[in-house]
Amino acid sequence: MCEIKQMKETERVLNDLLVELFKDILTIEEKALRNSEIFDLTMREIHTIEAVGRIGSKTMGEIAENLRVTLGTLTTAVNRLVKKGYLIRKRDQKDRRMVYIKLSDSGKKAFDIHENFHSQMINTIVKDLKINEDMILVKSLRNIRDYFHKEYHKKWDKPYK
Repeated sequence: MCEIKQMKETERVLNDLLVELFKDILTIEEKALRNSEIFDLTMREIHTIEAVGRIGSKTMGEIAENLRVTLGTLTTAVNRLVKKGYLIRKRDQKDRRMVYIKLSDSGKKAFDIHENFHSQMINTIVKDLKINEDMILVKSLRNIRDYFHKEYHKKWDKPYK
């Protein structure tokens, strides 16, 4: 009976930690963004910039797939980011149906600020961990990610790649 009680307590603590971490990361990320030079972006917009920055000049369809959003949702976000000067939209000269998106200079700056935030966050997390603790943390986080991809992306999205 004591083992079952311990398992339930572990489940409760893990759930509380995951919920708290998720909220904290989003809140802290948003506050860090607001306190930087880039204060006119929403988190959704910065994550769109992040996707474009990570995969480079790609088509709207490729970016939408990467973000797991519809083309319509991405089009709305891209329109705002082009208007704000963070993204550049360019049609393919040979196939005018193809639209490529890339970061403008302002978009590159926003991307770099956001990447620096993530880098500082990761460095702070791992700075006091021993080598084997790093590996355990990575394995645990991969297990969590794999669970979400397996259980939820297969139900609501295209299969995880």
